[in-house]
Amino acid sequence: MSTPKIKTVVEEMVRPFLDDNGFELVDVEYVKEGSNYFLRVFVDKEGSIDIDECGRISEFLSDKLDENDPITEAYFLEVSSPGAERPLKKPEDVHKAVGKHVFLTTYEPIGGAKEFEGKLLSFDGEAAVVEIGKKQHAIPYEKVASARLAIVF
Repeated sequence: MSTPKIKTVVEEMVRPFLDDNGFELVDVEYVKEGSNYFLRVFVDKEGSIDIDECGRISEFLSDKLDENDPITEAYFLEVSSPGAERPLKKPEDVHKAVGKHVFLTTYEPIGGAKEFEGKLLSFDGEAAVVEIGKKQHAIPYEKVASARLAIVF
């Protein structure tokens, strides 16, 4: 089964449990690192998520995968928080990040740059406005390759 299809099947398996228990599915990834495969499920909730909650989700998903596993090769299942530098995968994630420090990369240069790190001032679904220093940059959302929260030191 292809990686996108595996992600979709796993999302469908775990989403009802997450929704019923107040968790948010941030991302699912299935990757090969060295000779090992990893199925990683990133979850969060309002406030923060703890290790016991990740354990409950892992047990639930492990039982579901035992019933009907879309993956044929051996792999490691990991359930964790996305961390302080959480990826912003969906437009809703970007909306929630307004007012926070973000790091965006673009598919092509915008104003000579492909990386933007600063305060996300606004997002209207079409463009993200990032303030870097005293300058504001309007970045068309369709040009954003990746986005995540960033830690300010």
